[in-house]
Amino acid sequence: MENALSEKRTKELMTEVLSEMMRDERGTFYEIVLEVLEDVGMGNAVKVGRKNDFVSEKEVMQILEG
Repeated sequence: MENALSEKRTKELMTEVLSEMMRDERGTFYEIVLEVLEDVGMGNAVKVGRKNDFVSEKEVMQILEG
């Protein structure tokens, strides 16, 4: 008997788990998706920032502090 799951069965199980989570744990699922989107946004911001001149920590803190 084979212990490994087939790719098709793995996709089916993942779909089922995600569907149940979206239905039963909306708040948790929302938080996970929001966190992922924030991480992607931060990653994109870092990529853009690396193309330009670096800014000193002092300048960043002045902007954040208003």
